Amino acid sequence: MGGHFVTGHVDAVATITFWGQVGPDWRLDLGIPEPQLAFIAKKGCISVDGMSLTVADLIPGGCTLWIIPHTLLVTNLAQKNVGDKVNIETDLLAKYSARLLGRA
Repeated sequence: MGGHFVTGHVDAVATITFWGQVGPDWRLDLGIPEPQLAFIAKKGCISVDGMSLTVADLIPGGCTLWIIPHTLLVTNLAQKNVGDKVNIETDLLAKYSARLLGRA
């Protein structure tokens, strides 16, 4: 298994605002509470229901994740729907950096 540091702590609950197939892959948009947006970066890491995923893009009030077919097969993401709530853990290094810089 690979991925980023995931501690298992839930930082916030996000809402699925878009979930659908685009070409061979799947796009997952999350609406994220404002306080957590500071810890999310394009091409950075986020944990969604314990899965280490990469942020593809930032959108107003949230982020976009692209899900490859293999990830869809080996996780429970296929059962998710728009409006569902998911637990998120933002990037640990981003949180530590913000704390050291006095921004958290």
